[in-house]
Amino acid sequence: MRHFLTLKDYTKEEILEIIELGLRIKAEVKAKRFTPYLEKQTLAMIFEKSSTRTRVSFETGIYQLGGMGLFLSSRDIQLGRGEPMKDTARVISRMCDMVMIRTYSQSKLEEFASFSNVPVINGLTDEYHPVQLMADYMTMMEHGKDRNPVVAYIGDGNNMAHSWLMLAAKLGFELRIATPKGYECNPEIVVDAMEFAQRSGAALLFTNDPEDAVAGADVVTTDTWVSMGDEEEKEKRLRDFAGYTVDEKMMKLAHADAIFLHCLPAYRGLEVTEDVLEGPQSVVFDEAENRLHAQKGVMVWLDGKRDEV
Repeated sequence: MRHFLTLKDYTKEEILEIIELGLRIKAEVKAKRFTPYLEKQTLAMIFEKSSTRTRVSFETGIYQLGGMGLFLSSRDIQLGRGEPMKDTARVISRMCDMVMIRTYSQSKLEEFASFSNVPVINGLTDEYHPVQLMADYMTMMEHGKDRNPVVAYIGDGNNMAHSWLMLAAKLGFELRIATPKGYECNPEIVVDAMEFAQRSGAALLFTNDPEDAVAGADVVTTDTWVSMGDEEEKEKRLRDFAGYTVDEKMMKLAHADAIFLHCLPAYRGLEVTEDVLEGPQSVVFDEAENRLHAQKGVMVWLDGKRDEV
């Protein structure tokens, strides 16, 4: 049995296999063929952090695969009233076939997984957001940006930056991360990524100059500057991130056919301008849709049904 907690746990071949699986399932759906690969299976969806895309994509995804999703907020279950994580894990995993958790601490997710006897999927933690990166790379593939790409990530050294690091390190492409001073990536995660990069040939570059990062890039991506839990620092963050807005001037430094990605929600005028988000290089809504298809690939792969697609 495998869990999907971080891309660190997966090989290049496995990551690409899961994405290709998602693409095949997507093609079936576009042809109005809904194969019940996970017929009558139940996905428990535990949310300690709220979400639009994560809930809709997982709930729709398991339904399209022939199963059903159970939405469980921390207000609805005993976990929110102090039940130990290990007890919740052992109960839910005896009743459901798979679990998706969107929470704060990666350690909490990993504790749940260690006591679960069914696959557990990371729907987002403060450290990683691996399902988003599966959708992002699927979108890059669909737009022809998966052949030795140069990716520029501009903004906070957060869970999205960490997940980009792991994806680049595993797949072997060039990633440039530009963060303000004091907002760099977690050093321990950087060390892990660097070790994988030595094997794959990935180039991982870190800078405090966003223009240097974007110059000649094939993909430009960013994320909100004020994530859930950072609200008290909002005014300070807005000052510290001055100059990190992805605008038309910055996009002109990238390749002329570069694409723009954003995991959403986007705050127009902060990390990205309206004209970039709504412009011809933006593929953010293709990317958002691909959360649905990439995650179906993850679920089918974890269930061992990949040879049936």
